[in-house]
Amino acid sequence: MFFHRSTFPKPGRRLAAAASAAALGAGLLAGCGSGTEEKASDKAPAAEAGAFPVTVEHAFGSTKITKTPERVVTVGYTDDQAVLAFGIKPVGMVDQYPNPAGTSPDINTQWPWVKDKWGDTKPEVVMANGDAGPNYEKIAALRPDLIIAVYSEIDQAAYDKLSKIAPTVGRTKSEKELFSAPWQDNAVHIAKALGKESEGTALVKGIQTKLDTAREAHPEFAGQTAVALSWYEDSVAPFTTTDVRGRLVTGIGFKGNTKIDEIAGDKFYTKLSPERMDLVDVDRIFVINDKADQDALKKFDLFANLGAVKGGKVSYMLDSEGPAVGAAMSQGTLLSLPYAIDELVKSVDQ
Repeated sequence: MFFHRSTFPKPGRRLAAAASAAALGAGLLAGCGSGTEEKASDKAPAAEAGAFPVTVEHAFGSTKITKTPERVVTVGYTDDQAVLAFGIKPVGMVDQYPNPAGTSPDINTQWPWVKDKWGDTKPEVVMANGDAGPNYEKIAALRPDLIIAVYSEIDQAAYDKLSKIAPTVGRTKSEKELFSAPWQDNAVHIAKALGKESEGTALVKGIQTKLDTAREAHPEFAGQTAVALSWYEDSVAPFTTTDVRGRLVTGIGFKGNTKIDEIAGDKFYTKLSPERMDLVDVDRIFVINDKADQDALKKFDLFANLGAVKGGKVSYMLDSEGPAVGAAMSQGTLLSLPYAIDELVKSVDQ
């Protein structure tokens, strides 16, 4: 499991922190042609009538896109899934979860909610979770006509380098803290850059309807407080209500615990000291970890003695293993959310 805003890591994997300009520095093949023979995997689906040219405002300024992009590179952790949702297969993407050594195909193209969308396409990995920044040479060699860096940690220096390769769209202008923008905003933001803003709005509305339906079917959730958490570095680590996992829990009707937000500060999670286990002494707990970490958490006495645990009110969601419901929750994309909502509600009903 990985530790950035969209995924939570197995022990030993570090947080992919926002890197400085120096850390992101790499030799940039700005504007130079490569000898690559790689072709776009599929012709891009038609954009909406009158969609181009379009100017997209974002955190680093504005980007004008003159025509339907056909070779898209994504450098945000989940941006590839947003692009896939519109029938476009990125030629380059970020590896959120490292592939087990010597195995193929890439696990990031095999999640239940993306596998059919990727088909046999094997995108180039332009950054792995934990890297200081994207690989500019690889990106340039892919000859992109659009770079999406929305669910991303890039700073102004990195944006400037990327924008020398191709038109680049950064995170939403209203995002004050990294990864804090609602998934709805990110989805429509990316859709606009692809010339599919109306389609993006419709997909967001469909997922919102699914959340509303789940909430209406379970009015009892409204009277309960719930928390999503992980076992990380031998500590209980709950996610904030503004994190994508927290938003999903409240989206189906539960109340979130905003006291966690206060403790976390500008982070999307916090590791609890033993005296603060009261923050997760709530009505319902959703645990996102693979089996080894779930087993370790269950042996932690302070967790085992919580009322929700004793009362069987805990949903254990495997992260990258098995059905990977935890990954679907953590990614929070147009493709993963319908799957995550169904599995989340099912886990409570069981």
